[in-house]
Amino acid sequence: MKAGKLSQSVLCRSVLKQLHSKNDRVVLGAAFGTDACAIRVEPDEIQVLSVDPVTLSGVHIGKIAVCSALNDVAAMGASPVGVLSSILLPTSSNETQLRAIIKEMDETCAQMHAQILGGHTEVTRAVQEPVLTVTGVGVAKRDALLQLSNVRPGMDILVTKWVGLEGTAVIASEQEELLRARYSQPFLDKAKAYVLHMSVVPEAAVAAKSGACAMHDASEGGIFGALWEMAEAAGVGLQIDLKKIPIRQETIEICEFFDINPYKLASQGAMLIAAADGNAVASALAAEGIAATVIGKATDSNDRVLLCDGERRFLETPQTDELLHIERTRKD
Repeated sequence: MKAGKLSQSVLCRSVLKQLHSKNDRVVLGAAFGTDACAIRVEPDEIQVLSVDPVTLSGVHIGKIAVCSALNDVAAMGASPVGVLSSILLPTSSNETQLRAIIKEMDETCAQMHAQILGGHTEVTRAVQEPVLTVTGVGVAKRDALLQLSNVRPGMDILVTKWVGLEGTAVIASEQEELLRARYSQPFLDKAKAYVLHMSVVPEAAVAAKSGACAMHDASEGGIFGALWEMAEAAGVGLQIDLKKIPIRQETIEICEFFDINPYKLASQGAMLIAAADGNAVASALAAEGIAATVIGKATDSNDRVLLCDGERRFLETPQTDELLHIERTRKD
């Protein structure tokens, strides 16, 4: 199988269709496009959990892993509580590297008012690079739980901040020497600093109180992958204006350098939001200093359409993230 996320057909056929066990406390379980589960704790309270692996070569792996897990929790309308981690290190690692990962994880948790709850750390010959799997834990009131199935035709679709932030930061850090041949150091420093914007917990909290009906963290597979997952999970169509999708110049130029698609590039740090009144949600976010843009609408069609200068094209099922293409090129 190819590296990266499983295709939708393989995931549904070989994973989801094999899941038959049930528990009465489970409010929301495994489903395509759904990044977290929900468990009933008290009559009016839900525990939300999400798990994500990070297999980058090590650049900001701690921060990205914690953000990935807690972003998914926040997208359900829950308040983050903490994380559990499983860290697998290759034998080539040293204690200084481990300490750096843990320090970055702890600092990231503190920024989200969460904590590291526990986990497992191991050095193994089974991996060649660090593999960090983090489970995010949060809580929400039962009537405040947001699900992708809430999306209805006619709702506005918004994106917060800019797409491609995660991928841009990782590429600029890992490929800095190569990129320096074309770009200035201030340009690269700005691109690397996008790692500071990986959390969507602040915008999730504001949006949940301001009319958001559903949210989805745009991470692996980029904004195109996130849009497809939202539409598929909700059973709706989409009409998206490609030119309205917010993207930074640094992302555009770095993607052009490597001939990759910025809309299929890891976009953690951007939150996809569905709301009956997208402008009201965007205004509430703007009041908190968070950029948000209405990029289109959900429709009652099965088509997921991208509009650009009068031309229509259709979203494809999620593809391998462009970060993996660069990794493969670099290693080959």
